[in-house]
Amino acid sequence: MAKRAYRYRFYPDPEQSAQLAATFGCVRYVYNRALAERSRAWAEERRRVTPAETDRMLTGWKRDPETLWWAEPSKGPLQATLRHLQGALVNFWATRAGYPSFRKKGRTVDAAAYFRNCFTYWNGRITLARQGRPWDVVWSRPLPDGVVPSQVTVSRKQKGSKNRAKVRVRVARIHGRIADRCRDHLHQLSTRILRANQTVAIEDLPVRNHTLARAISDASWPQLRRMVAYKAGWYGRTVIAIDRFYPSSKTCSSCGTIVAQLPLNSREWECACGAAHDRDMNTAKNILTAGLSVTACGEGVRPPCS
Repeated sequence: MAKRAYRYRFYPDPEQSAQLAATFGCVRYVYNRALAERSRAWAEERRRVTPAETDRMLTGWKRDPETLWWAEPSKGPLQATLRHLQGALVNFWATRAGYPSFRKKGRTVDAAAYFRNCFTYWNGRITLARQGRPWDVVWSRPLPDGVVPSQVTVSRKQKGSKNRAKVRVRVARIHGRIADRCRDHLHQLSTRILRANQTVAIEDLPVRNHTLARAISDASWPQLRRMVAYKAGWYGRTVIAIDRFYPSSKTCSSCGTIVAQLPLNSREWECACGAAHDRDMNTAKNILTAGLSVTACGEGVRPPCS
């Protein structure tokens, strides 16, 4: 009875993606190591290594302390890749194909085959061995009645393929639309800020926290600042950048007292004068006060230290 292959798309979650990436790496390693061993045996001994020998090699490799990272993926794909190598060599010996080449990360298709004993299929849900949750499969067409998969092959889109190029174009268009919407929002926000205020004070603050820096980059703060700066000339507004060393967060906006220490995770604090502050609101008030002071008295004006 002839076998038929059905191709479907699935979307792994982050945990499944990590497991598949590890499996792809192990499959590639086993294939290359077995190919190297079989090539060596022929070059040095003029001997063809049998599939049974490669199975024993695989068992020995698993016990090697350097391959302890094989423990996570299922053993099924590792055994399957040895079968694929045997088939490639058989085709070479029969002059139906060239000699198998080594698989290189990023240059060959990442794929892993799971035989029937390495996955479960129940009510249209497929779960691979060593994975706790079923796949999110897009069943673009139903399987024929009574058909149960005998093998599941997982692969990524091939680099350089037409489908991959189409996906790359779609992703680029999505990112382009996101950038356009973000830019449009920043234009509207900067215009609204300048139309509603005669003076705008901002803090010239460098960001050293890498996690926070990514969030600020996503929010496009530098781009918003540039827009506010050049549009201020259009509307006759004044933009003042407060010195980065100005203690805007640690200064009480009510009495001017500067606290000695204020950790970044302290979002609310209370001054000795009794004023309770939200960190961000207090900072904004101090920046505005400093900006208005600069407008009235000139640059370099800072509240006195207590």
